[in-house]
Amino acid sequence: MMAASTGSQVISLYRMMLKESKKFPSYNYRTYALRRVRDAFRANRKVEDPKTVERLIQEGQQSLALIQRQVSIGSMFKTQKMVVE
Repeated sequence: MMAASTGSQVISLYRMMLKESKKFPSYNYRTYALRRVRDAFRANRKVEDPKTVERLIQEGQQSLALIQRQVSIGSMFKTQKMVVE
């Protein structure tokens, strides 16, 4: 069982990544990012080893920073809305 603080840290990271992913101006990037975040967390849901959990949290934080950079870059360039949007 992982420590409560680690669990809340993971949930917080997950929510932040979803929130940031929803900011992508492009529908395709937005849906791709949301799917990747959900799939990655689902795939690693059963990880128990504290070192592995810590490594995954670090990778998640790097991914969050990447998403934030990409969202800010994407917002500089307005694209036309797709039919599905």
